[in-house]
Amino acid sequence: MLRHLKISHHQHTGQLRPHEHTSYLPLAFLVFLVGMALAVFTVSAMAATPYTGPEAGSIGLTGSVPADPPTTPAVITSPSNNQRFNKTPITVSGSCPSNTVVEIYKNNIFAGATTCNSGKFSVEIDLLFGKNILKAQIYDALNQAGPESDKVTVFYDTNLPLPDPASFADFSGLQLLLNTDGVFRGTFPNQQLNVPITVIGGTPPFAINVEWGDNDNQIISRSDNSTFNAAHKYTKAGTYKITLQGSDKKQLVAFLTVAAIVNGKPEALATSAVSKIPVNKLLVLWPVYAVAATALLSFWFGERREKKILGSGRPQTPSFGGAPQPPAQNNQKPS
Repeated sequence: MLRHLKISHHQHTGQLRPHEHTSYLPLAFLVFLVGMALAVFTVSAMAATPYTGPEAGSIGLTGSVPADPPTTPAVITSPSNNQRFNKTPITVSGSCPSNTVVEIYKNNIFAGATTCNSGKFSVEIDLLFGKNILKAQIYDALNQAGPESDKVTVFYDTNLPLPDPASFADFSGLQLLLNTDGVFRGTFPNQQLNVPITVIGGTPPFAINVEWGDNDNQIISRSDNSTFNAAHKYTKAGTYKITLQGSDKKQLVAFLTVAAIVNGKPEALATSAVSKIPVNKLLVLWPVYAVAATALLSFWFGERREKKILGSGRPQTPSFGGAPQPPAQNNQKPS
């Protein structure tokens, strides 16, 4: 019965056959999609990385778009010429070109500043004892000055001896004044704004109350007439009116209003959790992606080469089991 049993090789044993079941097109498309996603996330992460300043060897450029300065002056409509006052501060108002800043001067001394809203301006200023010659000077967004307004003369009546109104006289014991720059530009939200304040005249010590225009105020004590800085941070962009009120030992009072322009800052766009991956981790993924893409190409080229060799009919070395052996010859003679 055993002589009817025959052991033979399976027809596929030890034979090389072309691999025809790999879906290279879907795999290539998948690799392409992964590469595109990785590129998008990398660019987004790098764009979201905060700028820490110029690197060594870099060049920073700043500039402004040229434009003609304002040609129309502001017009002081209130107070009227030769009007007299017995108390201060007073309100100076009038018309002005839109999108400008209006600065008011009294006897060529800065008195206050405000922005022109809908072609109108209004600002409170202190007066010097006696004669005050008022004028308005406008500036555009590039800080270019326009023409001066016509002068308006007003009087602040007092029984005290009067200093020379045409210069910074010695006001000690007679009058208290506050002085600072006209307009503060170029600051951004959450950046510190420094306002230099100079106390002129009066009798120390001084108390200066600074109202920042955003419902925040600061009281500063000073023991002399030296210039000092008041610092503040605005949380939102906009134009703010800074009001300075000072008093001295003899209860003399000073008043000053200036403008602060806080530039707009774009809000951060909402990002997905994936885009929050640090840049250094995304850069590590690129070599892994390159290895995977290279492996896919290698397998594709290898399979094409294998099919080409098999199609040419060249003998192949078996993958396993050794070379095929010819059938054994039976040298026994028949009995």
